[in-house]
Amino acid sequence: MAGRTIAIGDIHGCHRALTALIGAIDPGPEDTVVTLGDYIDRGPHSHLVLNQLIALARRCRLVPLLGNHEELLLDALRDSGALRRWLTLGGADTLRAYGWAPGGPRRALVDWIPQQHRAFLTGCRGYYETPTHIYTHAGYVPELAMPEQPGLALRWRVTDANTASPHHSGKVVVVGHTPQHSGEILDLGFLTCIDTNCVRGGWLTALDTATGRVWQADRTGTLRDRG
Repeated sequence: MAGRTIAIGDIHGCHRALTALIGAIDPGPEDTVVTLGDYIDRGPHSHLVLNQLIALARRCRLVPLLGNHEELLLDALRDSGALRRWLTLGGADTLRAYGWAPGGPRRALVDWIPQQHRAFLTGCRGYYETPTHIYTHAGYVPELAMPEQPGLALRWRVTDANTASPHHSGKVVVVGHTPQHSGEILDLGFLTCIDTNCVRGGWLTALDTATGRVWQADRTGTLRDRG
């Protein structure tokens, strides 16, 4: 039997929500799970989320995409000048999850983030493409083929339902990044946004892109099965 392809939206350190979704989805070796990025920052348990994703890769085909928050962290690891920007955009929450506290011992950033987590983040993709769908963290330039997409579009573009255009390939694009404060998926037909704002009181969403089945969990781990 062919496996499922399931996309998961922005997690932002909400490990209880991710635990609940993984339990509900119960992915197996034939399934592909595409995580759309923004695993870290803002929420309280970024380190646990990365542990969960590393473990998930051992039970299914995991395709982790790079979000803008992971990009900020990787930039901060390479350039101390980028550290302040990351900290102001949620990075301080991630460092607290690793044991950092204001006024505590001064250590290099690389010493706070375990090597296994750094390796996972470095290995994240910019996008994932199938015969029917395209997956990115944030967006795309409609007229460009996916290998030509700039990182700014893939990781930072905001979805505007009033101005969004289909990708020239005709494939359905699945994104996160732009929080849907209603907690509901934005479905434009050619574009689906599944960042349903878990970290701010909404839901973490998983979507089977072939069948349209949806699972959601809030940051406490409470599930609602949308069918």
